[in-house]
Amino acid sequence: MKTTGGAHLPLLDLAAGAVLTAVYVGFARMDTEDGQAYFTGPFWLGCLIAAAVGLPLAVRRRRPLPVLGVVLAALVAASFLDLVREPYAAAGLAAYLVGLAEPARRSVPALALAPAVAGGAVYLDAAVVTPTEDPQGALGLVALVVLVIGGAWSAGFVVRGRRAEARRRQRRQAERALEEERLRIARELHDIVSHNLSLIAVTAGVAAHVGDADPREAVAALKVIEETSRSALAEMRRTLGVLRGQDAPLVPAPDLGDLDTLAGEARRAGVDVELEVRGLETQGAAGLAESLRTTVYRIVQEAVTNVARHAAPTRCAVRVVADAREIRVEVTDDGPPAGRGRPRRRLPGGHGLMGMRERALLYDGTFEAGPRPEGGFAVSVRLPRDREHPV
Repeated sequence: MKTTGGAHLPLLDLAAGAVLTAVYVGFARMDTEDGQAYFTGPFWLGCLIAAAVGLPLAVRRRRPLPVLGVVLAALVAASFLDLVREPYAAAGLAAYLVGLAEPARRSVPALALAPAVAGGAVYLDAAVVTPTEDPQGALGLVALVVLVIGGAWSAGFVVRGRRAEARRRQRRQAERALEEERLRIARELHDIVSHNLSLIAVTAGVAAHVGDADPREAVAALKVIEETSRSALAEMRRTLGVLRGQDAPLVPAPDLGDLDTLAGEARRAGVDVELEVRGLETQGAAGLAESLRTTVYRIVQEAVTNVARHAAPTRCAVRVVADAREIRVEVTDDGPPAGRGRPRRRLPGGHGLMGMRERALLYDGTFEAGPRPEGGFAVSVRLPRDREHPV
């Protein structure tokens, strides 16, 4: 059985065993008030019993049940030899470790047996073998011994339960952290795949449309598809490396400085992006947690991707404004051209809007999205600036 506690605890057990051994050696030499010895046996026997009472406590953390049995047997012998002058403290120290370290199927029977044996020995010694108390006084001694042993066992059992609950709580926290990390990676994968495949699909449509009339523009569109595909594969490799436990962190993680690149990609897909970033100059952005900066980027990325997927070619305005309290993200578009018709878009539909809402709620923010009265679609997100970690 493993030891319980820190490395210094066995030394304390050894010290406690040595002290109790010395105390019982002293009991073997103790005299009554009229000069008669309490213990009339040979001194070596008294020393042997004293060693059997105290020294096993030095290994009580390794063998709780055997130590309790040896100590209890020695105390019973000491009681019948009139060598005990204390309420079975050694048995209490041993019983504490039984309640703390042994499973209930073994510690509970020990709790039932140890006080019964100790109480019986104390009563027989005090009331029958060497009568020093009346029956009522002997029962009082029995109650004291049972209280010491039972109380020590109960204290150990309670500590054991609290430690087990603490371990379960830590395990649940670890499982929750793992689940949150998997959800984060799932969001990253969705954003990577959704954004890049949407750009590829839109650009491929442009290439197919102008392929015969303007081959050079078609080749340029194919070049955009190639670059976008390579970028998506690189980001997915980094993300999947984290999922597999490899040393492949999301570095460099998307940041607010990449919004210009994001706008450029959307322009190549037919979305005329007007980007405005205020309140996040170099020092302002550095004051934000990396996860919060990435969240702002991902929200803008998903909103612009939706514009490219559902409304291109169109015009889109992206505003990222920060003040001392919050960061506001607004993405609005003019909707698809009049000849294309307007696809119906609602908040509950699609994982993109759901993902943006989840990211906002993780930071105790707000999320709104829906059609604009004048046409097109709008996304509005507010994130508290002082919320550095997800709630």
